[in-house]
Parts: sequence; structure tokens; C-alpha cells
Amino acid sequence: MSDHLKEAGLRLLRGLARHAEPIMDAYLSGSIADQALEPGVRERLLKDGILYRPEPGADLHLRRAVRALLEEALRDDRNRRIDANTGSALASFKTLAEHYKEAHHQGDYAAAEAYLADLKEHVYAFGETLSHGIRVLWSRINNEFGYVGTLDAKIRENELAQSQVSALLAGLELVNFEVLAETAGDLRELRHLLVTNLQRTIGSCAQELSIVQGRLLELLGRFREIRGRTRLIKGWLLHLNQHPEYQVGPHAAGSAIPALFNRAAPALAPASLSLHDPTREAELLALLAKVRSLHPRESRAQALADAPALTLTVPDDFEVRSSAIRAAVDAYFCEVIDSGEPLSALDYRDRQSLSNDAESWLYQVLGGYEGLPEEQKRYFELETIGEVHPLYSGNFIIRDLRLWLA
Repeated sequence: MSDHLKEAGLRLLRGLARHAEPIMDAYLSGSIADQALEPGVRERLLKDGILYRPEPGADLHLRRAVRALLEEALRDDRNRRIDANTGSALASFKTLAEHYKEAHHQGDYAAAEAYLADLKEHVYAFGETLSHGIRVLWSRINNEFGYVGTLDAKIRENELAQSQVSALLAGLELVNFEVLAETAGDLRELRHLLVTNLQRTIGSCAQELSIVQGRLLELLGRFREIRGRTRLIKGWLLHLNQHPEYQVGPHAAGSAIPALFNRAAPALAPASLSLHDPTREAELLALLAKVRSLHPRESRAQALADAPALTLTVPDDFEVRSSAIRAAVDAYFCEVIDSGEPLSALDYRDRQSLSNDAESWLYQVLGGYEGLPEEQKRYFELETIGEVHPLYSGNFIIRDLRLWLA
């Protein structure tokens, strides 16, 4: 059996080498006419299964296996297909594993070795098929689908590649290693093939497919952006062909400049001082040091010999006098409690004809509110009325205060 297969294989390889030129012509052009081959050569290639006629009267085409062999050897990615039939491969794995387990259990070690060799070939071929599909996808990405001429064709090829990636990922999800581990049982050779080797292959392929999918999406976005700009330019040229008298007006003189023509770099925004930027702390401290150096303080250092004698005496009694403005603030709070209505601090000051200036009065009202205990403060609501400083960002100027019961 082996000698017969060897002779057939050698005869096929010799036929490929002997008729290399017509085979490559059929590969490059897609088909070859009957008149381009001698009758004996044509019959020989048809008999060996290198060429076939798809229908009566049609030209001769290469068999799919021969074309796939040339595509793989020549790294030709134009027509290379991606096989995503994972379910059929898994069924083959399980069938061969059961054959191996049965032969091993019956003591037929020669048949078991043959089944194991077939299983290895199927598992390695499955991994090579996945690697082959990823290589095809990377080749298409790296040359940006350069084997098609138009941008729309590139977008269609990109969408096809994305569907193939999705099909490969969906096929990989079908692999259940718990089922494969149960199929392998306690046989070390089967566990190495169906669990260890297969898990390593699928893990690396899934990781690379996720990277491929991201690159395809990025490339598709760029293709669509280029297509949008191309359509805009074509539409503009068509408009100029239909209206040759059209002239672009002075868009800079208009009140609303279209975004298409407003391509100038933006001017700098108006500068504003910011005292809350921690990155400028060193510069602000340097400026402050220069300001202080312009007005040096008089030295008040005094020698120890000139210091007066220190005597300890009983401190004199003193009386803390009540502040008038403090009493006015308390009266203002009591007025709010009695009326139960919101009351402006400046309105109360003007009504009571207080002698304090507006700034001191507002400071005292604000301090009185903040000095209340928390259990008393929650009975009041204080509103600050004012505006943001136009020059110093982050500063709020208080013009008035309004107090009411919460």
C-alpha cells in the first residue's frame, strides 16, 4: 500500500515539474485553452488530476488542491480562502481518538499507532489552517488590500475579512476542552494532543485574531474617511462643470465663515490671571520676593543689653466691652427669625441707619453666620449675591447677603 502511494506521488510530482509552464499559465490566467496544449499532455494532466473541465466545452482549470499548493508556496493572497470549519475538525478529532482508544484497549498497538499518527496530522493541520488564515489576513492588512483597484473594493474586501475573523472566532468558541479532556481520558498521548497542544494553539490564535480585528476596524475607518473626502471633491468638481461661471465669494468678509474654508490656525485666547494654578507657584513666589525687596522693612533688632528688665506682676483686670456691630448682627438675625422672610443685609443696614461701611457690615454678617454652632446654622440659609471677577479667575465678588429661615 505504501509503495503504491509512493509511486503515485512521484509520478504526480514529475508531471508537475515536466509541465510547469502550462500549469503556471493556467494559474495566472485562471484557465487554459485546449489548443494551447498538445493532446498527449492534455490527457496526461487530466488523468493525473492536475487539470479538469468544469463543464462540456469549457476551458481547462487547475484543481483546487494544486491551486492551493501554488498559492501557499508563492505567498499569493489574492484568492486564498480561509477555512473556518471548526466543527468538522472537532468531529474528526473525536472519531480518531475513539479509534485509538479502542485499538489500544484491544492490544492492537500497530493500529493504535496508525490512528495516533492520523490524529496528530489532523491536529497539526488544524493549527496550520488557523495560522494560514491569520497570515492571509495580515497580508491583506499590510498591503491595505492592494490587489483591488478602487476604494469601494477595498472597503468590501475589508468587510469580508471582518466576517472571516468573526467566523474564525465563532469557530474557536466551539472548542470545549472539558469534552476533549473526557474524550482523551487517562491516555497521556491523547491529552497532550487534544488538551495541551490544542489549547496553546487556540489561545495564541485567538489573541492574534483580536489584534487583527482591531486593525481591520481602524483600516475601514480610514477608507471611509478617504471615500467621504473623495466624494466631496468629486461633487465640487461636478458643480464647477455644471456652473462654470461660479466664483468663490469673499468668505472672510462674511459673518459666518463655512467650516470648509475656515482652516486658519485659531488665535490665542485672551490671557487671564490665575492664582490657583500650582504650576505657577514658583514664579509667583519669585515675583513676590522682588516686590518685598523694593520696600525693605526697618530693622527693629535690639541688643540684649538695651532690653528692659523683665518683672512679673499681677495682670490688671479688664472688661470686655460688647461690640456695637456684633449687637447689630444679632439683631439682624433676630429680625429674620421674627419676620420669617428673606432679608437683605444691606437693606437692613440702610433701614437701621447703621454707621458701619458696607464691606465691614457684610464681613461681620458672614462671620456671624459661620460662627454659629452647627445645630443652629442648619436653621438658616445664606445666599451670596455678586459676580465673578472679570480679571482674576476663580474669585467671586460679594455685593450683598440674603438670609432666611431654612
